[in-house]
Amino acid sequence: MGRHSLPDQYGAGGSDPRSRARRRTVAVTTVLVLTVAGGTAAAVRSGLLSFGSSCRDDPVRLELAASPDITPALTAAAKRARDSNITSDGRCIAVTVTARDSYKVADTLAAGRKTDAQLWVPDSDMWIDRITANNSAVEVTPAGAIASTPIGVAMVPTAAKSLGWPRKTYSWIELAGAAMQGDSLKLGAADPARSATGLLALTQLSSAATKLKGGDTQAAAMMKTLSQRISDSDTQVVDTLPRNSSGTELGNPKRNQALVLSEQAAYAYNSSADSGGSVDMFYPKDGSPELDYPYAMIGQLSTDQSRAALRFMNYLGRSEQLRLLQKYGFRTSADGAPAAVVAKAGGTSPQPYAEPALRPAADAAVQEALGTWTITVQSARITTIVDASSSMSQRVPGTGQSRMDVTKASLLRALATFTPEDEIGLWDFSTKLDGDKDYRVLVPTERLGDQKGSGTQRDRLSAAFNALKPVPDGATGLYDTTLAAYRAATSSYAEGKFNALVILTDGVNQDPGSISRSTLITQLQKLTNPERPVPLIMIAVGPDADRDEVDEIARATGGSGQSVSNPVQIQSVILKAIVAAGAQGDD
Repeated sequence: MGRHSLPDQYGAGGSDPRSRARRRTVAVTTVLVLTVAGGTAAAVRSGLLSFGSSCRDDPVRLELAASPDITPALTAAAKRARDSNITSDGRCIAVTVTARDSYKVADTLAAGRKTDAQLWVPDSDMWIDRITANNSAVEVTPAGAIASTPIGVAMVPTAAKSLGWPRKTYSWIELAGAAMQGDSLKLGAADPARSATGLLALTQLSSAATKLKGGDTQAAAMMKTLSQRISDSDTQVVDTLPRNSSGTELGNPKRNQALVLSEQAAYAYNSSADSGGSVDMFYPKDGSPELDYPYAMIGQLSTDQSRAALRFMNYLGRSEQLRLLQKYGFRTSADGAPAAVVAKAGGTSPQPYAEPALRPAADAAVQEALGTWTITVQSARITTIVDASSSMSQRVPGTGQSRMDVTKASLLRALATFTPEDEIGLWDFSTKLDGDKDYRVLVPTERLGDQKGSGTQRDRLSAAFNALKPVPDGATGLYDTTLAAYRAATSSYAEGKFNALVILTDGVNQDPGSISRSTLITQLQKLTNPERPVPLIMIAVGPDADRDEVDEIARATGGSGQSVSNPVQIQSVILKAIVAAGAQGDD
């Protein structure tokens, strides 16, 4: 999704630390409308400063929810604004800054629930993307970025020097590999499901791994290893570093000698008198993703609030406030890396700290990395049900392949993301496929690593996927199949795993002798148990399937309905739905 900042006269000092290729046209349009509605730009700016105290009698009050790492800087800036009588149309601007984890605010807004804040500064615009992709979410209007910081790997000095720091540089894969080679170096990170730092680094690792032979397996192994050293938040992960340089602390198995960390977090750690140590920073030679701290307005603000919000952002872009942000360890320009910030964070030449940040990862890549993480960390038990009706033989435009052919290829790619601990099975369905039944079990749901004859369950599934064929003259027996499969999934629930049922169909129910939709939904609701959740993920494939119907059916179980115009999208949609279902299960 694209990104836009305000025009220069309203932006943070006329510069945006993010890639200009990702700006939001919608944001610009909305902000300009708000500004015009309140008067001309010149009129607004005329109220920027007031040397009297009367403006404090009736200030414009704004609540700003901020990522915890940037909260101290924004709190200091807000105090400066009050002390300097910064105004909007003659009224003082009173901004109260509260630290809120970005993922918590994002979950609240995505669910359509209101928050007390009118402004929001998360650590990454990936949280805003997650909200704006949800039609039922609270409206969020991004207006530009106020700071940035690259993500790398911070290590205690002994560990860094053992890897040749600072002279030797590494890629993300090489750094992760070094942490997997033995027990002497343990790599920790914040939970990618809750941390932009963790997720953006994970996405980069996953993308790099896919370019290698056997990369999917290598990525899964890295995730499994990393999952054993995960902390709930960016704040908590820093607490896993050794408390001092003693042999006892460095050798403590609960301590991490290396962390996936932002430059700003390393800066804050090295600046703290309470940290008891320091870290050196590796900047991966294949590029660092960055946190970009978007400034956004939440919901429908009044004209006074909107104009005051823009004035405060304008104020943050002044040179003295940019220096304030740098004082707290942030970068404020795309033109370079502040030497003092880099040095205090533990960076030095020839580490490539001054290289441009990586272009933001595509939303699909982020979702795929998070989906793979979800099923890798928790392990999964998933049964896949594939429509084998005759319509699956229809050609997919531009591919020269049938719907079934493209579906099989996508499912095989998805299979590669699962680990040997995951339990995966396969059914297919079409009317009267097995006597009076519209479905049949092709491969029972079992552990992928289990031996099955001369091969494994994974081998057995791969062969079964490849053998899928449309049934000539077969119609779509959707309702009976869905109920039978859901009964089987709930009755075989596996404790401690992510349990789900995935159904792919390219049509609507065509079995005149089946149960009705209303009966199906009622029965699904009766089978659903919040203590043993088995979300149903239904995917409508192609133009003949009914997205609204599959969504209604799936939601009866706490799952979701998805739609794809091309079966090649199935893998990413499955992973996206798994992430959504997993997040719902955490609530």
